[in-house]
Amino acid sequence: MAYLFDTPEQRQQMLDAIGIQHVDDLFTQIPTELQLKRELNLPPAVSELELQQEMERRLGQGGTSQKTCFLGGGVYDHFIPAVVDEITSRGEFYTAYTPYQAEASQGTLQAFYEYQTLISQLTGMDVSNASLYEGGTAVSEAVFMAMRINGRHQKVAFAGTLHPEYKRVLETYFARLGTQLVELPHSNGIIDPEICRATLDAETTALVIQQPNFFGCLEDVAALTTIAHEAGALSILAFDAVSPGLLKKPADYDVDIAVAEGQPLGTPLQYGGPLLGIFTCRNEYVRKMPGRLIGKTTDRKGKDCFALNLQAREQHIRRDKATSNICTNQGLLALRTTVFLATIGPRGLKQMATLSHQKARYAADLLTKIPGVRLKFPQPFFREFLLQTPKPATEVIAALGDKGINVGPDLVRFKMTNVDGWQNCFLVALTEKRTRAEIETLAEALKEVVTC
Repeated sequence: MAYLFDTPEQRQQMLDAIGIQHVDDLFTQIPTELQLKRELNLPPAVSELELQQEMERRLGQGGTSQKTCFLGGGVYDHFIPAVVDEITSRGEFYTAYTPYQAEASQGTLQAFYEYQTLISQLTGMDVSNASLYEGGTAVSEAVFMAMRINGRHQKVAFAGTLHPEYKRVLETYFARLGTQLVELPHSNGIIDPEICRATLDAETTALVIQQPNFFGCLEDVAALTTIAHEAGALSILAFDAVSPGLLKKPADYDVDIAVAEGQPLGTPLQYGGPLLGIFTCRNEYVRKMPGRLIGKTTDRKGKDCFALNLQAREQHIRRDKATSNICTNQGLLALRTTVFLATIGPRGLKQMATLSHQKARYAADLLTKIPGVRLKFPQPFFREFLLQTPKPATEVIAALGDKGINVGPDLVRFKMTNVDGWQNCFLVALTEKRTRAEIETLAEALKEVVTC
């Protein structure tokens, strides 16, 4: 059971409800000589995360151990405050369903409106929709939106460092549409702006970039975006949802559309799904945006109320006039993200991002001291990096798993032949949850696996 603390205000409300001034008043019926006067020997106060980690450590000693997670590749093991589960499990949220009679459920619409506001603040972009299904869908829908904006349908360019699952979704969407998908080759783990410049032309509708990219490396998004705009194409950025806590916001790169996988913002790993697609854009493109958009207005009595805006979806109008066939959104996961962001705030997000980066740097330095182990690419990274070992990645991952440590995914899973030595490469990701002791245990275990 998750621990939820009482605030001073809540404690005072309870005292007021029963008509007393102080907690000690509850014990006045006990004779003074029988009351315990000594101070309790309690340790110093700790954060919710530290309390959870201590309890998990103690439970592990009782035989209920859990594997340590260093998994990356788009879904991450971040800390989720207990209040997120507490609020989103309330019946009025948990059972609400509003796609066809949305105006009847003002609470749900307000929650989505707050989600849109928070995501716009997170990204710096003008407008956000009420979410899509997951990050891969958001990338493909962004490309379709670019086509509606500039009328180009011949060619789409995307970075070879894009998440391979996003690439597969893109290929599936465009398999029968006659649009040419051009993959830009990477050089040492990032895209060369000059190669990008030579590839884009007057037929290119959009350039799709990822920051940080699938390998964990940081791209020169600003330069790539400038090149896209010079060719008359739109710049689409798939960004890490936690990265604005430390890196530039998507809007700071001057991109036209910014999308993301929202899982790190309040959604547990839960075996890989369901996930949350974040979708934002410039205000001038809002009428071309897919998905649902919630707006705030006033009713006939002058009170604030909320409604679905710009309902150019397939269930409302003819298919050839619709902005997309997406007629709903990830309501529960969007709500979790809303509560999560409202709980941690800008300072908490910055702390998450900073700790993740610092721990990733420490882990990379420690792991690369092992003979035969090195970073695959010599590029700056945020909280994830590609590691190359002298043994096959599948063998190393399995051996670490037997030792209670999860790493990966490996490049074998995606058949990423565009990386030399890809059979021996796998991802390692760090979040604020990982401790120094866990990182050092990983290093010891990896050393044993690769040197035995």
